[in-house]
Amino acid sequence: MSDKKLLVLDIDGTLTNSKKEITDATKEAIKKIQQDGHIVVIASGRPTPGTAKVADELELDKTGGYVLSYNGARITDWKTKEIIYQNTLDQNIISDLYEYATENDLGLVTYQEQNVVTGTRHDDYMEMEARINGIPIVDVENFPDYVDFDVNKCLLTAPVDSAPEHETSISELLDNANVCRSEPFFIEVMPQGVDKAASLDKLVHILDMKQENTICCGDGFNDLSMIQYAGVGVAMGNAQDEVKNQADFITKSNDDDGIVHVIDTFFK
Repeated sequence: MSDKKLLVLDIDGTLTNSKKEITDATKEAIKKIQQDGHIVVIASGRPTPGTAKVADELELDKTGGYVLSYNGARITDWKTKEIIYQNTLDQNIISDLYEYATENDLGLVTYQEQNVVTGTRHDDYMEMEARINGIPIVDVENFPDYVDFDVNKCLLTAPVDSAPEHETSISELLDNANVCRSEPFFIEVMPQGVDKAASLDKLVHILDMKQENTICCGDGFNDLSMIQYAGVGVAMGNAQDEVKNQADFITKSNDDDGIVHVIDTFFK
């Protein structure tokens, strides 16, 4: 199929509505383009376990879709569950982040198998992260010593009004990591060179496809890179203004089946 396309979807605020649900209309539209030979990719800041329910709802395990999790630090072939690419943080970053978080009274988590791991106080944002992903929070005594495993991403939680300042400070503190906000209160720390666009570019080459045949949909700051990379970069109607300003196309909101509108526009 010479005109085969990649439909790349952020989850929260994009694929799912305000109730964190995928509507039947959206599922049907996605199912139809998969039957037509197009490939669906989930690209999310969520950890891989937090994408599983959504990926299975879209039947990516049957159709051969892909999941870019941890903001692109890992790519999983959802049919085979093979990890076809991943990148991890340098271990020394963990102690630097922990020191910064405790000094500034921020939340800090990382992910271990089916758990959210933290060594800081809980806050509403951290609880939200665990709830959205459907995995529990595990408290550990000495976070830097405990985290001796490969880490694809760390997440700091900060008050909305101070998060931009902390994002800048953490970026200056770490010269070997990529720092961005996925939500006004989430500061994501990934390995250097990792973002959704970099990961998507690797997948495009693995699949021997063309960048111009990628249609990327998102709403948050961490979607900017893939929206700028895409053949068609799509901002949701509910997207941050900065995302809308960088998009080629603005669709309807996530509560108004915005992804169906994208499919109706670009897959006919």
